Amino acid sequence: MPYTPGETAERLGVSIDTIRYYEKIGLMHGIRRTSGGRRVFSDDDLSRLGLLRCLRDSGMPIARLRRFAELLADDGDDAAGRRAELLEEHDREIDAKVEQLRHEQRRVREKIAWYRSLS
Repeated sequence: MPYTPGETAERLGVSIDTIRYYEKIGLMHGIRRTSGGRRVFSDDDLSRLGLLRCLRDSGMPIARLRRFAELLADDGDDAAGRRAELLEEHDREIDAKVEQLRHEQRRVREKIAWYRSLS
């Protein structure tokens, strides 16, 4: 089923500007257009956009997102393996960030407890 840019943005919970930006910086390739030049998104496009948005929301840098988008367009023999390696690297970075946040959260909670003990 084809989706307009507005429908796509609404389904993904992003702005149309975000979709345009992703296309402009090369994250989205092969978006079909109507005879009038309007973009039309497929279910596959929505799935790909949703994954890219997830990766961006999880802190993946734009340069790595571009690399991942290139790998998505690559149907070569080892493309899936290279996609997995890139995602595994990002997953390790997420783990490190989560651990750092947990450490900071413990410090915040210690300070909360200390202030509560004063009242």
